[in-house]
Amino acid sequence: METYYLTVFSKDGEKLLDETFQAEDEKIAKLKGEDLLQEKGFSEHTHRCTTSKGKMILFHR
Repeated sequence: METYYLTVFSKDGEKLLDETFQAEDEKIAKLKGEDLLQEKGFSEHTHRCTTSKGKMILFHR
């Protein structure tokens, strides 16, 4: 399992969410990140999800 980092920003650059989670692979992590964004009501905000090595797997501006 690898650690993934989900970060959400407001339009003025304020960090609204900074959460880590574990997933088996990038595909599952992307789905889990999208689910977390929906669940917390942040899917339309600027967000990114990265691997522990810094690879971006999800991004919305």
